[in-house]
Amino acid sequence: MSEEEKLIREPGACVPWEEKRKEFPEICGDEELVKRTWEDVDALGYMYIWQCLLSF
Repeated sequence: MSEEEKLIREPGACVPWEEKRKEFPEICGDEELVKRTWEDVDALGYMYIWQCLLSF
């Protein structure tokens, strides 16, 4: 089993912040603000996916 297959994700997240953070260069501003914003947007995507699955 590869490392990606072993990755366990928390409920409510499509792409966890720890994984997404690796894609960004150094953050000069408030990293906590960027993290909170990413988690909010990611949670909306997660809810959208579940809504589509449950609605149809």
